[in-house]
Amino acid sequence: MEKTWRWFGPSDKVTLEMMRQIGVEGVVTALHQYAPGELWPEAEIRAAKERIEAAGLHWSVVESLPVSEQLKYGGPDRDALISNYIQSLENLGRCGIHTVCYNFMPVIDWVRTDLERPMPDGTLSLYFDFVRFAWFDIKILGREGAEKDFPPEVVERVEALDRTATDADRAQIIDTIITKTQGFINGPLGGGGSPVEKFRALMAPYAGMTKEQLRANLRYFLEAVMPVCRQWDIRLCIHPDDPPMPVFGMPRLCGSAEDIRWILGAVDDFHNGLTFCAGSLSAGAHNDVVAMAREFAPRTHFVHLRSCEVLPGGDFVEAPHTGGRADLVELVRIFEAEGRPLPMRVDHGKTMLGDERVGYNPGYSFHGRMLALGQVEGMMAAMRHAGR
Repeated sequence: MEKTWRWFGPSDKVTLEMMRQIGVEGVVTALHQYAPGELWPEAEIRAAKERIEAAGLHWSVVESLPVSEQLKYGGPDRDALISNYIQSLENLGRCGIHTVCYNFMPVIDWVRTDLERPMPDGTLSLYFDFVRFAWFDIKILGREGAEKDFPPEVVERVEALDRTATDADRAQIIDTIITKTQGFINGPLGGGGSPVEKFRALMAPYAGMTKEQLRANLRYFLEAVMPVCRQWDIRLCIHPDDPPMPVFGMPRLCGSAEDIRWILGAVDDFHNGLTFCAGSLSAGAHNDVVAMAREFAPRTHFVHLRSCEVLPGGDFVEAPHTGGRADLVELVRIFEAEGRPLPMRVDHGKTMLGDERVGYNPGYSFHGRMLALGQVEGMMAAMRHAGR
């Protein structure tokens, strides 16, 4: 596997030079200046590629070429938006970039309730508290019928929490779920105005949508873009849902082995592939992550190596890369055995050693990911040595 690192462009506090010094080989990035649905000009792609190459690295993966919301809910402009997407893919192919990660999650692509949860070793980690999530959905977002999506005992705890919550508590979870978690990736969820009202407006087109309808829209998209993917050898790889369950009453379609089988079979082509995110998949107790890696390795084009620990009551926490339920050692064994240049990034890392004072994007600390990269690099070296 190739060691890659996510970079959020020239404004990222982690520089390309820092990445090169810690052993990163390939860069995972995007043209963040363009909103979802906008065309990526070839000249801008080349300029970004040249900047990366000038630092002694190469652009390995696009994460992400965003799929606009209209493509997901089947809006009136989707054919024009697909045309832009196809042209962007062709421009990437012309520039020699062949791996493109994307997601098809309605509105929100990852959810945590705490971005800096203290751990016993003094580090900070991302955390999902099921009751606090339900509290946000029922009491702050005020989604109609939300209470029916949670067990009665959880709703009771939500009521108790709401009686004692302060304005600061409410502001904090809004900032976490909407502004900080999403804003640096999906600009429309941050910025001015009420984040909650903006979030409600983005959710509105999905009212009443079923999983089958969302699947149909994904198939429509894949059938439209696969010809250009084949022409330019673009390996398009969908990211699993994070967490792997429905959220806020909206359907999700990539959270289990059955889901992934459907997606890969919807357009049965090598270029229609998977981003194997071990962290997202391991956050679901229903997923056997190692078995999924064995099954889907031939159609995996990009690997995110991190691990979650599932806790009682539906909570989960992002675990050290040597722990959790994902078994990264075995995953490295499986993906190394593929014998092809498969890009891997360690994904989220602990916040540690002053990372919290720098202002890195949530989950994208420097020291924490550097530790994780060293741990995973050791796993990779051990597998390669064992195979001699």
